[in-house]
This record gives sequence, C-alpha cells and structure tokens, in this order.
Amino acid sequence: MSRTYVILTADEATNINFEQVLESSQSTLRWNNDKTQTFVKYEGATPSFLSGKTGYSHSEILSILNDPSGGWYTEEDTP
Repeated sequence: MSRTYVILTADEATNINFEQVLESSQSTLRWNNDKTQTFVKYEGATPSFLSGKTGYSHSEILSILNDPSGGWYTEEDTP
C-alpha cells in the first residue's frame, strides 16, 4: 500500500488525529525551517481531518522537502 503525504500549517497541526496517521505525536512531526508547516503521512483511506487537502506521493514530497528554495531544506539534510 502506498503512502500519501499532506502538508499542514501550524494551526492545522493542532487538529491532527494521531490514530489516523503514521506519526505518533506532536513531537514526531517534522517542521519546515520557520516552524509554520509540517506534514503527516497515511496509508489507505484519507483521514477525515485531511479531507480536501492536497495529497502527495513519496517522490512528490521528497521534491518539496529537498528544494533549497522551499523552506524545508537544510544543509544537515545532505548526506
């Protein structure tokens, strides 16, 4: 089963139902550099709290996260 990734704002992150996504708590979320966005991943049906949000494939989310101009990338991310 493939995973779907959804980017959320900091305000939206307060509504995450951790029983419906693969992250386990607020402390396991990865945030962008200015802490205004995070993302969650899930498998299967779209969780109700993510209804209407854009879903990304693994390759799409990697492109977003690895784009130096996108606000997620840091030099620490490079191997």
